[in-house]
Amino acid sequence: MSRPPLRHAEPPWPRAADVVARETAGWVPYPIHSFVLKVHSRCDLACDYCYMYRSHDQSWRAQPRTMAPATVERTAQRIAEHLSAHGLHEAGVVLHGGEPLLAGDAALARTASTLRAAVGDGVRLRLSLQTNGVRLTEQRLDLCGELGIRIGVSTDGGRAAHDRHRRGADGRGSHARVDAALRLLASEPYRPLFAALLCTIDLRNDPVRTYEELLSHRPPTVDFLLPLGNWHTPPPGLDPGGRRTPYADWLWAVFERWYGAAVRETGVRLLDDLMALLLGAEPRTEALGLSPVRYAVVETDGSLAQDDSLRTAYAGAARTGLDVGRHSFDALLRHPGVAARQWGADGLCAECRACPLHRVCGGGHYANRYRHDTGFANPSVYCADLAALIGRVRGRLAEDVTRLATSPSARPAASLPPSSSLSSSSSSSSSLSSEVA
Repeated sequence: MSRPPLRHAEPPWPRAADVVARETAGWVPYPIHSFVLKVHSRCDLACDYCYMYRSHDQSWRAQPRTMAPATVERTAQRIAEHLSAHGLHEAGVVLHGGEPLLAGDAALARTASTLRAAVGDGVRLRLSLQTNGVRLTEQRLDLCGELGIRIGVSTDGGRAAHDRHRRGADGRGSHARVDAALRLLASEPYRPLFAALLCTIDLRNDPVRTYEELLSHRPPTVDFLLPLGNWHTPPPGLDPGGRRTPYADWLWAVFERWYGAAVRETGVRLLDDLMALLLGAEPRTEALGLSPVRYAVVETDGSLAQDDSLRTAYAGAARTGLDVGRHSFDALLRHPGVAARQWGADGLCAECRACPLHRVCGGGHYANRYRHDTGFANPSVYCADLAALIGRVRGRLAEDVTRLATSPSARPAASLPPSSSLSSSSSSSSSLSSEVA
């Protein structure tokens, strides 16, 4: 599926014609099972790397500040309709923003009850909320407990690392408030609400120290994010030529500290997914692998959008022209940008498909592939870093799986899945070899 260069004024790949061709050939979309609701479109921080407010797309300025009750109701109906049509009995809904806590306690409670009433008792609805943490109070945690909403918090580590980027509009850092909120969230009776910490990598921060600062909050999972960038706006410190792999080096240092611990201290989503893929299992996120993307974003005005991270490519990249008032979620599945991310290897450029690593890296995050001339039909700007990290982790896993196969009494690394989950040591060794030969 080689992509010719775009002609002037053409939209970037993928296009509607690609979707028609795939459907004609028998492609059937996978239904959506996760929904991101932008309940508030503004934020009380002014983080300097924010993909929503600091990127090419400034369409947030035209969005209503909050999602109106009527829009929440219509969205809930569309979700229920979609789940029923596809026979799904479980789904996730993330309350997002901006900063979702700015919507207010009454709006959050009303949104949760509206969603649950719409899908009915036959569907298990997993509600969560992604917040910057500065408005997390005991009262709001009590409310989230009553509503069954789990909480993810964005933080970049200790005070210096966190306050370098995550500041208010007045320039003051937010670490003290977020740290206090996390100590509360990690304590009883609120700990069951704690979903994850989300941390954007900054190469200036020591990787092991950053990990241990996050670990001090006893998170169930840590999600390290590579900074958003593409071939025209490379991430900070990246070497697009691949002569150096600074992000692989950073994550490898975290891997050695995390994987080599005597006991499993927390999950690290990116590394857990990488190990799962190398051992032949499925990842939990879209950052790696070829699993179909199955989530939808609903803006505060009810418009259906693609992933917000696409805003870093160009203005309008996340826009679909669809909305919950006039369109079903099935219509969103046939939008070129959504459909292409369900095609597995067929949604990758020829260069990626020819690479033996593509089943593991999945071509990298979609937003990181963008070029003006060929759209998203390119390898990730992180290609060299992903290859280096995969190779190092693959080597470490191969050593441990071989050791377990030859010495069954050997203790596996704390972060290695138990031998009972590996089918057999020999089959796992074979999987490692075939995935990254």
